[in-house]
Amino acid sequence: MPLKQATLNGLKRKASPQLEAPIKRMKSEEAGFKDSKSKEKYNIVDRQFYPPEMTNERCAQYNTNRIERPMQTLARAQLTTEEERASIHINHAVVHWFKCDLRIYDNKSLHLASKLAKSHGVPLICLHIVSPQDYKAHMTSPVRVDFVLRTLEVLKKDLARLDIPLYVETVEKRKAIPGRIIELCEKWGASHLFCNIEYEVDELRREALMTKKGLEKGIAVTAVHDTCVVAPGQLSNGTGGQYAVYSPWYRAWVAYIHRHPGQLQIFDPPWPNPKSTHQAYKDIFDSPIPEAPENKKLTDEEKVRFRSMWPPGEHEARERLGKFLKERVEKYKDTRNFPAANSTAMLSVHLASGTLSARTAVAQARDANTTDALDAGNIGIKGWISEIAWRDFYKHVLVNWPYICMNKPFKPEYTNIRWEYDEDLFEKWCTGQTGFPFIDAAMRQLNHMGYMHNRARMAVASFLAKDLLIDWRRGERYFMEHLIDGDFASNNGGWGFSASTGVDPQPYFRIFNPHLQGERFDPEGEYIRKWVPELANVRGKAIHDPYERGAEREARKNGYPRACVDHKVSRARALARYKEGIGRDTAQ
Repeated sequence: MPLKQATLNGLKRKASPQLEAPIKRMKSEEAGFKDSKSKEKYNIVDRQFYPPEMTNERCAQYNTNRIERPMQTLARAQLTTEEERASIHINHAVVHWFKCDLRIYDNKSLHLASKLAKSHGVPLICLHIVSPQDYKAHMTSPVRVDFVLRTLEVLKKDLARLDIPLYVETVEKRKAIPGRIIELCEKWGASHLFCNIEYEVDELRREALMTKKGLEKGIAVTAVHDTCVVAPGQLSNGTGGQYAVYSPWYRAWVAYIHRHPGQLQIFDPPWPNPKSTHQAYKDIFDSPIPEAPENKKLTDEEKVRFRSMWPPGEHEARERLGKFLKERVEKYKDTRNFPAANSTAMLSVHLASGTLSARTAVAQARDANTTDALDAGNIGIKGWISEIAWRDFYKHVLVNWPYICMNKPFKPEYTNIRWEYDEDLFEKWCTGQTGFPFIDAAMRQLNHMGYMHNRARMAVASFLAKDLLIDWRRGERYFMEHLIDGDFASNNGGWGFSASTGVDPQPYFRIFNPHLQGERFDPEGEYIRKWVPELANVRGKAIHDPYERGAEREARKNGYPRACVDHKVSRARALARYKEGIGRDTAQ
């Protein structure tokens, strides 16, 4: 789908209010930002890269179309330069820029770049940039950086078999990336650069800038939709706006794919380059994959541990997908909420890193079903497809409400809640020492594996935001800094749901009981015993609350702590704070 059709539809629907001229640099509230010293102190706002916390009024300007959304900025840049880019003649090479799409199979931008190169008899060159500052700004975990670099090793070998070179370079300053990529294109004699779109604000603005800067050097920069099965801007509700509730959005998503089955078209791998490419670009073929930046290095012990758990690359991803669809998907609906069941696909790291496309996942699930309909047939398959669709939903939300990428919740008024910043309680949550066994098991799984089961993610997020009343954005950040599958849109959406501050959230007055969460989703205590060995010998329901159910001696002997808060008291406090912060009438 051309970018202008996929996203400028949204511009046309909402074109009635005139876009404001860029806001001049002013101070604090006047410029749409407010004093956020507490947010900066606790690393919620990173002032090395970003302005202070945005005001609710500025969020409202996005919502009323008085400020252009970054996706609209990129779409406008691509549309207004379309003719000029199309007029640029093919030079000596075509370049594909890998970002979060680290695969050969079913990669739209890579396919288009290869097709153009082949049609003109020139080689395809591939590129990836390692950016220490981007890693820091985006809170990318060391384990994910390691996974990406190991995947690049696999990708480089796969491409070399097709005589396609992959060049990977570390660029220290994130603002230098556009200029450096343009320089490399000039060095290689490439007049066309292709990439898939990332939907975070910084990346959208960067690609809009590169579209224009490329033309100044005679280089056509083309950015295409590929991450989502259905591109943002294609679905709209009855009033012509973006859906803010998942269920009607999902029905529209399914209906759209049924009307446009080409959305599940799988893109072929790139064509091989001419054999002469190997000699012509020998320096690139021989170039190594860089090591992790100093700010994202793993210890030797962590390397051994994580690499044994998370094999890299698209071959592993597709093998894992095939095995899941063959062996476990039919029972997925019944077992997916039980962390000890090992019944999920464990593909989130591959979807986040782009070693597997969401399109491939949905297409293969459909092919394994008894019907071509995505919302019918086997209950496990259609349930799993609906879970994959959540990733699309959250990216659509990110595009339409970009301030969620700027330290603001989907519901800006929820920043008025008086959060706690208790360092001792936060540390107990981070290390799995809260005295609530299900919560502690989940946090220890995260710290050991770089991964946490989705049901457990909801439980620990609710516990931090509501039982501890700690600013949910601290938990959001901790997840991103430790998850191997950290994806901003999905992580933000999940935290917004659990803290009742996001799109389509649970009501603010719904507060999970952490003991009951364990009883319901880990009834036999298997998950807890695996990750909380202090309670390994506790039997029956006592494992969910050892100090109150007769297992105090065992818990104390092994050093397991008492509950750090009283859930009943914490629940009452959370309800009062939410009502105080947002007003009873606006709380939903």
